[in-house]
Amino acid sequence: MKMYILINEFVPPGIAVVAAAHASLACYLKFKDSPEVAEWLSGPFFKAVCVVNDGEFEQAKACPDHVVITESSLGGKEVALAFKPRQEWPKGFKFFRLYR
Repeated sequence: MKMYILINEFVPPGIAVVAAAHASLACYLKFKDSPEVAEWLSGPFFKAVCVVNDGEFEQAKACPDHVVITESSLGGKEVALAFKPRQEWPKGFKFFRLYR
């Protein structure tokens, strides 16, 4: 089981770290009663934090069960997406670059 957190590449590193933390918590709170989250919490609860461009960010929104994080200091722009943990992911997710 893995939770994906996607950070838009325009986000400065300091804000990206906070956005990733907010995204993880928001996703957990939204889906905490789902069987997938219960299973994820019972084992090693993996997360993949990736950096994506605008196109990848928009395309990823087509994947269900996610939360969108905005940043007030950036004019309310969408900065992160977090997806409910699951076993199987759309093929494109494995090509996202890890945030470093």
